Amino acid sequence: MSFEALAPQLVYPFDARGIGKRFRHAAIFGALDALNPGETMRFINDHDPLPLLAQLQQRYGDGLLVEYRAREAAGVMIDFTVTGGDGASESCGCGNGGCG
Repeated sequence: MSFEALAPQLVYPFDARGIGKRFRHAAIFGALDALNPGETMRFINDHDPLPLLAQLQQRYGDGLLVEYRAREAAGVMIDFTVTGGDGASESCGCGNGGCG
């Protein structure tokens, strides 16, 4: 699957396949916390991250829009867009769209 062909400009890519499994969730949370409302992180992984999606829902609530761009046996591509709702901007309490 060629994920690069589907990635538009102005979207921040995040390829989790190159990150050690024990560090992935922390790296993803850090990347999402660095986004401002309206910004998107395009997440690429070798499997469908259902436990991660549950954690993201709990952490960000309506503050994060999750949209699958590709969902295949070879892997997934998901756009995570910070909406500015009840989530990322309040998650750290700094009021700046996340600490970073």
